[in-house]
Amino acid sequence: MKIISSIDDLRDQLHGQLRTAFVPTMGNLHEGHLSLMRLARRHGDPVVASIFVNRLQFGPNEDFDKYPRTFQADVEKLEKEGVYVLFAPTEKDMYPEPQEYRVRPPDGLGNTLEGEFRPGFFEGVCTVVTKLFSCVQPRVAVFGKKDYQQLMIVRNMARQLGLPTEIIGAETYRADDGLALSSRNGYLSSEERAEAPVLYQQLNGVAEAMRAGERDPLAVERRAMEHLAARGWKPDYVSIRKRIDLQAPSAADLEAGTPLVVLAAAKLGNTRLIDNLEI
Repeated sequence: MKIISSIDDLRDQLHGQLRTAFVPTMGNLHEGHLSLMRLARRHGDPVVASIFVNRLQFGPNEDFDKYPRTFQADVEKLEKEGVYVLFAPTEKDMYPEPQEYRVRPPDGLGNTLEGEFRPGFFEGVCTVVTKLFSCVQPRVAVFGKKDYQQLMIVRNMARQLGLPTEIIGAETYRADDGLALSSRNGYLSSEERAEAPVLYQQLNGVAEAMRAGERDPLAVERRAMEHLAARGWKPDYVSIRKRIDLQAPSAADLEAGTPLVVLAAAKLGNTRLIDNLEI
């Protein structure tokens, strides 16, 4: 596996490759990330991964400085997966001058759910993903469904900007107890880790209620939030949305059986977890 930090060197290395499959990451890789590499290989060749902790998507009080960085272990995992190139730029490589040009998603999608609680997050994501796509020029790129809103925003962005990259969504990779794998799970204490699967359990409860014919989504959301709070969580949202645009479903949508997804974000101790489940 070749490890490259320079954008120019990366372009030279990938020159003439027409079927590149790309998996962008922030490192601290776990089995969920590695499953994305395997899916990428089924859709293209060579497979290129990136590791870059993108400062633009972190708020002033978020965990940029303490975000887990495990570069050598990540390299070993990617080598075992047969990744061809690891693009691992420094901040100076990615942003040699202040990144004054930004890519901002539309307010209706970018300022709701995660965007409401993490202002500027999706602008940072869209900006770095656009820049990474420019560097790698992949035919396909793989993103996990755990970050459901992010996947939708990136997919819409690629379509609207006419980018020559197909966005592939990968199913959420879970531990045996249902917890969605995440780099931030490493922040959990042993007691918190034992409690963490409750978030997914609540998503399943919401989904079951809606499948059973519940027609008051707000009541279902409220019950789930109250249950989490009673167990010591600090929920930001449990929200039932339409899959197509992440807007709240109307009574007519519910009657018509419009495909839905329930999304949640909540703090357990000092660790903020997100998850979702299609209904």
